[in-house]
Amino acid sequence: MPKEAVFTMKLEPELRAAFIAEAEAVHRPASQILRELMREFIQRQHDARDYDAFLRQKVEAARVSMHAGQGRTNDEVEAEFSARRAGTATER
Repeated sequence: MPKEAVFTMKLEPELRAAFIAEAEAVHRPASQILRELMREFIQRQHDARDYDAFLRQKVEAARVSMHAGQGRTNDEVEAEFSARRAGTATER
């Protein structure tokens, strides 16, 4: 991909010096590392938005289920799993 855009940023001299030193230590250009960091940030943001959308969809589906009378109360779920735990404990 051609690199035509210039990105200028302000940062502390100590941070710049430490970053440049680490980039040199791994024999890589600082600009290459920054591009990778940017891509990773973009991917993490994309993944977070996808997960949030997935979670909202699951919550909405659960709400619809509850309103339709298909859900169970917390007490019912707790009782069922308490019985399962008791059954597992007696099988050992």
